Amino acid sequence: MDILETDAYDKRRRRNMSCALLLSLLPFFLSSALYFYLWTPDLVPSVVSAGVKAAPTLLLATVVLSWNGGQSVLGVAGGLIFSAVGDCCLVWPELFIHGMGAFAVAHLLYSVTFLSSRYATYSSSSSSSSSLNRFLHLVLVIVGGAFYIYLFPFLQKAPNSDLLTPGVGIYFVLITMMAALAIRTGQVATLSGSLIFMVSDASLALQVFKVLP
Repeated sequence: MDILETDAYDKRRRRNMSCALLLSLLPFFLSSALYFYLWTPDLVPSVVSAGVKAAPTLLLATVVLSWNGGQSVLGVAGGLIFSAVGDCCLVWPELFIHGMGAFAVAHLLYSVTFLSSRYATYSSSSSSSSSLNRFLHLVLVIVGGAFYIYLFPFLQKAPNSDLLTPGVGIYFVLITMMAALAIRTGQVATLSGSLIFMVSDASLALQVFKVLP
């Protein structure tokens, strides 16, 4: 009877936590919907547009802080805060380099987090998993390197190319390292998030450096 009661209690506790998490994420979902509703390619840069763009990420950082505490400032929450700063900077084209720097710091914080003991518990030591991880790491390096080589001529034509060319190269190294460490965690959600980040940044680069018409 005690075992059954304990099992029922655990189920209720997990269900209550799931409901609480969903409710805490509601402002994030609403602000994201507002951003996609208001966003247009011709949106005039302003403090309001920067706030609307950064709001979802800041609200998500608030959720992480409320669930994980202050220690996450130097982890995922800190990375989200710097990502929000990067989003704000990208609203103004002349602040692109500053935005890239903010996102670079975010990737460093994510990488440090993925190396922590909390994520290490999800890592698998089996030979098959290790082989798959090495293969995925190799794919990331090849794809990232090939994309940078493809982007290189366009970087050379951009204003401030002497700063952008090495800066973008360093950024590619950092985001690739972050994705590689996400693979190490063995968590599908973490890996998916890192890959979406890479695809999003690649798409932005194609637009900013006039690769796409």
